[in-house]
Amino acid sequence: MPSELSDEVIVVGGGVVGLTTAVVLAESGRRVRVWARETGGRTTSAVAGALWWPYRIEPEDLVGEWALASLVVYAELAARPEETGVRMVEGVHGGLRLDELGAWAAEVPGLAETGDGVSARLPLIDMPVHLAWLRRRLERAGGTVEERAVGGLDEVPAPVVVNCTGLGARSLVPDPAVRPVRGQLVVVENPGITTWYTSVDDVEGGASAYFFPQPGGLLLGGTAEEDAWSLEPDPQAAAGIVARCAAVRPEIAGARVLAHRVGLRPYRTAVRLEHELRPDGRTLIHNYGHGGAGVTVAWGCAREAAGLVDAGPAA
Repeated sequence: MPSELSDEVIVVGGGVVGLTTAVVLAESGRRVRVWARETGGRTTSAVAGALWWPYRIEPEDLVGEWALASLVVYAELAARPEETGVRMVEGVHGGLRLDELGAWAAEVPGLAETGDGVSARLPLIDMPVHLAWLRRRLERAGGTVEERAVGGLDEVPAPVVVNCTGLGARSLVPDPAVRPVRGQLVVVENPGITTWYTSVDDVEGGASAYFFPQPGGLLLGGTAEEDAWSLEPDPQAAAGIVARCAAVRPEIAGARVLAHRVGLRPYRTAVRLEHELRPDGRTLIHNYGHGGAGVTVAWGCAREAAGLVDAGPAA
């Protein structure tokens, strides 16, 4: 192992979980490098609709703690939306009831049951802006980001490696429990909608209706296709997305389509956030399997992962 890397932590993965974890580590005084096969707009995180909400992620008891810790951070970042990409936006989870939510819901300010569902003012994050801001914050703390592919975690030359590879963990660990859940979005010109909306009434194939007003347009969704790997937009799925959203807000039907996006959520029956001592004495911290809620739990998971790094081999 090269001596110049002997006191470094290398975080593998450049999505929101990897960058946030790297920021927490760097700001705690660690020398941090991020190795990422893809960065910025080419990551799965950049495709996300990015409303704060525990969606398709387990286990619920731990997720609530991680999500609430992240909510506090995003509420602070929302004071500088142009810089951080974070805004607090009103909206409704259609058809949802408070008694269907976990204990964490009681800690969310302003969460209320209405005739339409559950209303709230929640963080809505413009992911390309937020990812760029995270990278700048990391670099200000002395960290770096390198684009490089990793064939296996054992080839990463650092005494401490943090695995934030998302779906990549399926082959890198390897962990076949990590599976893709394909999500497709349609971006349209915003016809004047200022609030977000989601529906819990999934139809066949995991299809649902949601829309998020972002600076670059109105994001319409969505799909949740398990074990689907294609990154090519499906025209039929796109038409269904627009139709379902227009059934909620008719003005969406005539909105000009700007783009189509596809992302693969890294789903696992439970997030893997744990310490592993390798046979060669190196420390490996796993932080992956966040499904459709990587943004929602990023700061809570990053702090726990950093705590595992600090705890050392006895963790």
